[in-house]
Amino acid sequence: MTPLFIPLKREYFEAFKAGTKTEEFRPYGRRWNERTCPVGRAVTLSLGYGKSHRMTGVVTGFVASTTPSDTAAWVACYGPGQRMVACIRIRLDPPSTGAKVCS
Repeated sequence: MTPLFIPLKREYFEAFKAGTKTEEFRPYGRRWNERTCPVGRAVTLSLGYGKSHRMTGVVTGFVASTTPSDTAAWVACYGPGQRMVACIRIRLDPPSTGAKVCS
């Protein structure tokens, strides 16, 4: 299975990078559901759609809930109204040191 690609606004990308954000919320549906976001699936988090700022990780949990749709951040992105939300828990891979291993 190919990695799950999640483009993010800078605010949320930086929060993942800092370790203060571990869960991403998306509208539940055909694209974001239990089948497309299974635990163990690789993830690529991207600052927007560009290729220069990306992080990798893995899905560690998934829940469908209406609770996040009441938050200010959700309303700012998707508008008001309670709806089902895909709550995708993500663990980032450790940052690469860039060091080369010689054998």
